[in-house]
Amino acid sequence: MKILVAVDDSASAQAVIRGLASYLKTDEAEVRILHVMPPIVFSLPPEEARGYAPEMEEERKRARTLVDKYTAQLRGEGYKTEPVVESGDPVETIVGIVERWKADLLMLGSHGRKGIARLLLGSVAYAVVRRANCSVLVYRLPSS
Repeated sequence: MKILVAVDDSASAQAVIRGLASYLKTDEAEVRILHVMPPIVFSLPPEEARGYAPEMEEERKRARTLVDKYTAQLRGEGYKTEPVVESGDPVETIVGIVERWKADLLMLGSHGRKGIARLLLGSVAYAVVRRANCSVLVYRLPSS
């Protein structure tokens, strides 16, 4: 079974990683841990065109550290795991990887935003659930 686990640096992502073992045994799963770095939305001068901006390297390093941490955790529990860092629109990137890799299951966390925060920030989990062509398991932390 191919499982794509989309993570960010949040408590809900940590819950997804911890919950994976409660759903599937290690010998049944091939896992990819994915973090998507959202694109820069402002206009850049030519010397900072895509692929040039050195400040993005620091963000890429943080993203790599994050997926490497979760990958090591799952490998320690016996899972065959691969870390992946991509740049782009989170929804488009996640759905695209699900399709190209032919994932059987997508797991991701939900921040549980409501009201105006959800309206302004959107919901990656909601959009992915609607568009993914595989089963999706959304972890949501209990309200505090």
